[in-house]
Amino acid sequence: MTAYSASRRLLRRAAIGAIVVTLFLAAALRCDVRPEIFRQGLGQGPNFIASFFPPLWSAAGEMVTPVLITIVLATSATLLGLFLSFPVGLAAASNVAPAWLRQPVRVLLGVERAVPETILLLFFVVAFGLGPLAGVFSLALGSIGMLGKLLGDAMEEVDPAVVDSVRAAGATFWQTIRYGLLPQVLPALAAHTLFRFDVNVRNSVVLGAIGAGGIGEEIAHSMGMIQYERATIAVLGSLLVIYTAEAVSGRLRRRLLGAEA
Repeated sequence: MTAYSASRRLLRRAAIGAIVVTLFLAAALRCDVRPEIFRQGLGQGPNFIASFFPPLWSAAGEMVTPVLITIVLATSATLLGLFLSFPVGLAAASNVAPAWLRQPVRVLLGVERAVPETILLLFFVVAFGLGPLAGVFSLALGSIGMLGKLLGDAMEEVDPAVVDSVRAAGATFWQTIRYGLLPQVLPALAAHTLFRFDVNVRNSVVLGAIGAGGIGEEIAHSMGMIQYERATIAVLGSLLVIYTAEAVSGRLRRRLLGAEA
C-alpha cells in the first residue's frame, strides 16, 4: 500500500468521524441533553432498581389471566394473518400473478411493513375500542405484510418442472396451486409462521402496554400506580411467555427446516 492511498484512507476515516461527531452533537443539542441531568439520573438509578425488589409474589396468581390473554392474542393474530396472507402471497408471486396485479401488491406489502404495529393499534382502537380485539387486528395486519411477502418469495423459488407437470396433466389453476405449488412451499410457510408467532408474542406485550390488554397492560398499570414490586411479577410473567414461545417455535422451525433439507 502506498503512502498516498494510506493517507487518503486516513482522511476518509477522519471525515466520517467528524460527520458522526457533528451529527451526535447536533442531536444532543436538539434533544436538550445535559450531562448534569445524566449524572444525576445515574446516581438515582440504583435506588430506583432496588424499589422493584423483593417481588410481590402474592400477585403471581393475578398474572395468570393476563398471560393467557397475551398468548391467545398472539395466537389468534398469527392464525388470522396466515389465513389472509396466502391469497396475498399468490398475488405477490411473479410465477402466479400477472405483473399488473403483482406490482401493486408488492408495493402495498412494503407500505404495510413500514408501518409499526403500534401505529396500526391506534387506528383499530378508534374502530373497536381498547382491548385485545384491536391488538389482534393490529398484529394480524402486520403478519400479512411479513408472511405475504415471504410466501410470495417462496413461491417464486419453487421448481417450475413440478408445476408444469401438474399443469400438463390437465389440472386447473387451483389444482395446480394445490398439488404443484403448495407442497413445495408448505415447510417454509410453516417455519415462517412459527417465527411470526414468536414476533407476535413479543409485540403483544408492547401493544398491551398501550391498550391491547394482557400482561403488557399489567406492567403499564403497575408502573403507573408506582407498584414496582407488582410490576416485577408482571415483567417475569412476560419474560416467561416470550422465552417459552421462542423455545417452542424455534424447536419446531428447526425440525421443519431439517425435514425440508
